[in-house]
Amino acid sequence: MIRLFTAIALPPEIGGPLQSRQSGIEGAHWRPLEALHVTLRFIGDVQETDAADLDEALSEIEAPAFDLELKGAGHFGEGVEMHAVWAGVEDQPLLRRLQKANESAARHVGLKPETRGYLPHVTLAYLKRATVPEVGAWVQRHNLLHSPPFRVDRFGLYSSWQTKEGSAYRLEREYPLQG
Repeated sequence: MIRLFTAIALPPEIGGPLQSRQSGIEGAHWRPLEALHVTLRFIGDVQETDAADLDEALSEIEAPAFDLELKGAGHFGEGVEMHAVWAGVEDQPLLRRLQKANESAARHVGLKPETRGYLPHVTLAYLKRATVPEVGAWVQRHNLLHSPPFRVDRFGLYSSWQTKEGSAYRLEREYPLQG
C-alpha cells in the first residue's frame, strides 16, 4: 500500500515568505518549506498496481499552464475541533479545471469520488488543542496575505508517510501542463 495525493508544489520564492507567518499559535506543527503545496486530489492508501494505473491516467491529462496567487488566510474546524491553519488561493478557473481532471483520473481507475467541496489552500500548520482566540488572532494578522502571481506549469503525484515530525512527502512523478 502507498498513500498518495496530487498537488502543485510552491516555488521557493512563494513558499519562503510564508514561513515568516508560521508563528503565534502555541503547539502548532508548522510545515517545512518543502511540504508546502496546493492539493489537487487526496488519493489515500492504494495498492501499487492501482498507483500505476493512476499514474497512467494522470499522464493523459491535457491542461494549460496558468498563473496562480495566494490570497487570504483561514482555518479548518471550529472551536476545540480546529485542526489546521492555511493560506488561501485566489479563485482561478484553470486551477479548478485541473482539479476536476485529477478527480476524473482518480474515478477512471476506480477510486471513490471525493465528497468534500474543493477549497484550494496551502496548509501552513496542523493544530492540536489550539485556542480560538489564538487562531482567530493569527487569521486576523494574516488575512491580507497576497502573493505575487506564480506560473503553474506542472503538477505532481506525491507519496506521504508519517514521521515523528509529521507527514513527509516525496514526489513520485511530475506531469507537465501545456504552454
